[in-house]
Amino acid sequence: MEMFGVLLILTVIVRTETQVVHRDVEFIGCSDTEKEYLMGFDGEELYHSDFIRKEGVDTLPAFADPISFPGFYENSVAQIEICKQNLDLDIKVYKSPDEQLDPPDTSIYSEDDVVQNVENTLICHVTGFFPPPVNVSWTKNNQIVTEGMSLSQYRLKNDGTFNIFSTLKFTPEEGDIYSCTVNHKSIPGQPKTKTWEVDVALPSIGPAVFCGVGLTLGLLGVAAGTFFLIKGNNCN
Repeated sequence: MEMFGVLLILTVIVRTETQVVHRDVEFIGCSDTEKEYLMGFDGEELYHSDFIRKEGVDTLPAFADPISFPGFYENSVAQIEICKQNLDLDIKVYKSPDEQLDPPDTSIYSEDDVVQNVENTLICHVTGFFPPPVNVSWTKNNQIVTEGMSLSQYRLKNDGTFNIFSTLKFTPEEGDIYSCTVNHKSIPGQPKTKTWEVDVALPSIGPAVFCGVGLTLGLLGVAAGTFFLIKGNNCN
């Protein structure tokens, strides 16, 4: 599978008392099976085209001015067609030279604190790989699971490599073992797999016990002091 990407970077220097450098990015990527168009600023995504739903997705926060306009998605479709034509031409001209390959790093963690039998989300963060695509799969207790799984767009990093997130909705039960497996052309042999075991932390009874003992001793001390005070008054 060949992947071709066009990366346009506009560097903006804002002049105040100091110089601030910003990076404005447009990424167009295509292969025989995948296509992607996104825009970003300083490492954050501003917009991407969803070619499955056939619509543009503005990912700016609600308070920001929108950057999309009528025909924005259609323009991205045209850019993908140009990308495919360039890809075919480059394959013929350059005869598929050896690619630069960067293997992915993978981490897995839960979105929220783990509470037994309370629905949560596992996140598999795959980062630092080049080129796309990667294949991400999940297992639960060594059984492949697909229900509740989702995969993000590829996110371009400043160094030219990519990030991607895969999520899996799950209901934790003590002892369950989940794994996220990542396959990329840079990984020789077996794909990379990270595992995550459900470990529900039980609330510690230590503080409650110490507080109870302290309160009891305090009450006993008050009672003893009152007793001796009364005895002393009776002696007088």
